Amino acid sequence: MDNRDSLDRSSAEGPHPMPATDGYPPYNPNGDSAGPDSFQQQQLNASGNESSGAVDVVLKSDIGINTLLTRLKQSVASAREFAAFLKKRSTLEEEHAQGLKKICKSSHECSRRPDNRQGSYAQYYDEVIGIHDRLADNGVQFALSIHQMHEDLHDLATNIERGRKQWKQMGLSAEKRVQDSEALMEKAKAKYDSLADDYDRARTGDKQSGRVFGLKGPKSAAQHEEDLHRKMQAADSDYASKVQTAQSQRQELISTQRPQAVKAILDLINECDAGLTLQLQKFASFNEKLLLGNGLCVSPLKGQNNDRSPRSLRDVVFQIDNTHDLNSYISSFSSRAGQRPADIKYQPHPSMGQSQQAPATDTRPQMEPNAQTTTPSGTFHHTPFPEDPRVPSPAQNQRPETDHFPVQNPGNQNYEGSPHQQTFPGPGVAAAPPQLPQPQLSSPLYSQPPNPPTPVNPDLTHPELPPLRPVFGMSLEELLHRDGSAIPLLVYQCLQAVELFGLDVEGIYRLSGSAMHISKLRAIFDNDPSQVDFRNPESFFHDVNSVAGLLKQFFRELPDPLFTHQHSQDFIEAAHIDDDVTRRDSLHAIVNSLPDPNYATLRALTLHLHRVQEHSAANRMNSGNLAICFGPTLMGTGLNIADAGWQVRVIETILHNTYQIFDDD
Repeated sequence: MDNRDSLDRSSAEGPHPMPATDGYPPYNPNGDSAGPDSFQQQQLNASGNESSGAVDVVLKSDIGINTLLTRLKQSVASAREFAAFLKKRSTLEEEHAQGLKKICKSSHECSRRPDNRQGSYAQYYDEVIGIHDRLADNGVQFALSIHQMHEDLHDLATNIERGRKQWKQMGLSAEKRVQDSEALMEKAKAKYDSLADDYDRARTGDKQSGRVFGLKGPKSAAQHEEDLHRKMQAADSDYASKVQTAQSQRQELISTQRPQAVKAILDLINECDAGLTLQLQKFASFNEKLLLGNGLCVSPLKGQNNDRSPRSLRDVVFQIDNTHDLNSYISSFSSRAGQRPADIKYQPHPSMGQSQQAPATDTRPQMEPNAQTTTPSGTFHHTPFPEDPRVPSPAQNQRPETDHFPVQNPGNQNYEGSPHQQTFPGPGVAAAPPQLPQPQLSSPLYSQPPNPPTPVNPDLTHPELPPLRPVFGMSLEELLHRDGSAIPLLVYQCLQAVELFGLDVEGIYRLSGSAMHISKLRAIFDNDPSQVDFRNPESFFHDVNSVAGLLKQFFRELPDPLFTHQHSQDFIEAAHIDDDVTRRDSLHAIVNSLPDPNYATLRALTLHLHRVQEHSAANRMNSGNLAICFGPTLMGTGLNIADAGWQVRVIETILHNTYQIFDDD
């Protein structure tokens, strides 16, 4: 009974306020272990005292551990989110820096080529590239630094999460044991109170009611009272033991287990927050260092000796002297210019007599037989009299710049690029200074000259050729009937050029070529495709990406796509099949039902793309990338936009099963 009364009083009063010496660490916002002196200093601050008091009340309560666990979970989530940000930022910086270094390397190599400007431009442009190379080095170093920060912060978050789970289990299990013991105590108390009430009624109640019936038969009032008294004493003993057990477990929880869990979780929170703050500070410092380093590369600080300090990007660019470079380049050809030839004079033979006039046909004694030429329009142009001071002699027309044009055998009198074959105005028209040979050739563009072929300058080709035998916009059936080839000549030439010169070119069929080159090549094919030979890279301007773009443009402009409108929906439905073998067999059956020119062209293209993907280690074009490039091109763009993914799956499945669908002969 005394134990029950003491427990009732303790339950009614609630938890007693616990002194600071009960095992809880004084709350310190900075996360340091505070001693008695520092704790007394905090007590002197009014606002800090109120905050610390409220924190201590929460930490000593039953919700203290749960509150700290929730706060620790937030800290871990923030650390992981910033670690992910650092990883993405480092990846972006690494890609940017490596791309910049690659551009610097290629630009440096191009600047050293003889077809680029030299002189001060080459010198100072090299310095500009060097500045960008240092910027790339700064970017690489920054990317490595923040990637290391990402790894450190990720490791910290992992360790903190492991500690959180450990102390969550320990702290909550201690709280659960106390709650269970108190629940048993309350249950024993309820049983004890019930028996006590029954005993009190039996002792003071009506005794004339006779006997009480029990399991073993009727009992007298005295026997019933004695039985209740015995049960009450047993319940009292059980209740007292439950109270003692609950008190001991709660005392252990309050004095030992809860303070330990609270201190450990607080340490984890402080460690995680401090680590996150440190990485944020390092991130800010690295950003400042990157920007400062890049700024010093672009515009260095001027020292005491300005001559030895590195020059800024602006100063380097302003050092380029265009006039000096031009004069230096022209003067470098002075040794080839030679001496000025003697003036050409008419000297009549003495037998002609002094008074006889020279015939008009003798006014060109020094000209070559082909001095009178015929223009493509059929009109004749005559050479003016040599006495005209505006017309230099043929020897003067041989300027050093003509070294850039092919030189033929002097015996070939019909070659229009000869330096002696000039076009002059007719009679009555003022003579203009002689011009270099015009690029319009009277012979076909790809006809074989009597002499060995010379390289064709890409700038001298004709994009405005008449479409005598058009290829673009024609159906495969029409090309088959006209040319007699199941595979169009354009497709054959393009596939041949890519396999000879483009299998190891990075991004082939993905990178677009020059629009001007593609337009010129298209005009050539529309004029006469039988005259094209892409085995010579000069025929396509050494630009294999333009050949790839020309091939894709041909397929896009087909009136009926390569896969045909008739079978397009069948291909899409076959692409929906999940089983790889069934999907392959279905596509195989549809491919076999294509028209003959479509089947032959698709077979040649598929075998070619299979060889392209075999070089994916160099050109970065696997079957998936090729399928993305050729999906809408081969199947047409008139389908539903939702079918774009299925188009890619059709092409990719065919490329994966090339030799199962087509034979390799």
